[in-house]
Amino acid sequence: MLSHRNLLSNADGAMQCFKVYTHDLFLSFLPLSHCLERTAGYYVPMMSGATVAYARSVQQLQDDLAQVRPTVLITVPRIFERIQSGIRSKLDKGSPSARRLFDLTVAVGHHRFEHRQRRARWHPKLLLWPLLKRLVADKVTTRLGGRLRIAVSGGAPLSADNARTFIGLGLHILQGYGLSETSPVISVNREHANLPSSVGLKLPNLEVRLGEHDALEVRGPSVMLGYWNNAEATRAMFTPDGWLNTGDVARIDRNGHITITGRIKEIIVLSNGEKVPPSDMEAAILADPLFEQVMVVGEGRAYLGLLAVVNRERWIAAMHERGLSTDWPESLHAAQAKAYALQRVTQQIQAFPGYARIRKVALLGEAWSVDNGLLTPTLKVRRAKVLEHFRRDFESLYDGY
Repeated sequence: MLSHRNLLSNADGAMQCFKVYTHDLFLSFLPLSHCLERTAGYYVPMMSGATVAYARSVQQLQDDLAQVRPTVLITVPRIFERIQSGIRSKLDKGSPSARRLFDLTVAVGHHRFEHRQRRARWHPKLLLWPLLKRLVADKVTTRLGGRLRIAVSGGAPLSADNARTFIGLGLHILQGYGLSETSPVISVNREHANLPSSVGLKLPNLEVRLGEHDALEVRGPSVMLGYWNNAEATRAMFTPDGWLNTGDVARIDRNGHITITGRIKEIIVLSNGEKVPPSDMEAAILADPLFEQVMVVGEGRAYLGLLAVVNRERWIAAMHERGLSTDWPESLHAAQAKAYALQRVTQQIQAFPGYARIRKVALLGEAWSVDNGLLTPTLKVRRAKVLEHFRRDFESLYDGY
């Protein structure tokens, strides 16, 4: 239950974190029934006197971005993942010099960002930025309309690779965090205090702290009244002294930046008692463009497994290069093909502890979407639904154990 005060206090708090002007133009594509879009993409522009244009659909978003040319976008990481996948695919087909030029642009642009955030020293390579911006960065940002001033990303974690790429191309991405129960924004990065690996600083009118098991707890005027006709569920969400327990494990640095490190309910507990937060591993694996969607599994099992949807075009090219069958989706089930995919996964997670090793991979030919019920309207993975839908593939990961 969210009151008028809850919603307006949250919108007011958000407006103190980044500027919205009367000449700003938002492009709205997330469901208006979702709290993030309702507060940040509806009430905030209304209170600021800005304009909102409505996209026709997620599928037509690319065309709508080019036509509407928004200055502010309330978005989710999946949109950046799709654009980046398209860029990578095009670069893979191009010349090595084009790939090197793109990588140089991102590297220089990201150093420029870090310098402006006062986390890196000036370097002579920054003198290349005006040329690289014209040759490379502007061509990519034009796909987002060419006028995007701020993109606020929420609803799911923004991967480090995604953040580095688009920030390096000159896009101001501010990652934020919240819950429907908090109307929803709890924290967001600021333009001049932007730490992309974090979910930013708390809103000025909220209080945050770390509770038991480092769970992030929050208190303030945007915290819900409770769950409708469910006093027991309401009590379970609050501590005895009145703080709302988000259920997310976090850390808070000395400057106040909040970093979400896992979700208490989603932490995988292996049969040997080791606890593994899957989100960081999944983000690391998704940095490999071969994989489009992944979910680490293994609750109560002896080892971790992976359910993975691969990029069809890249997969066929990789199989052809290795002289293996390119039949789709039959090639996903070949032993040599699975071994190749597992090798790619292992390369991405080398930095994780020894017990956080993925032993088997199940490759899936069906993508997860809102239409088949495996993604939420804000494109987050419905973990329980994916597990149920691909139960046979999941069980195959543990045959013989």
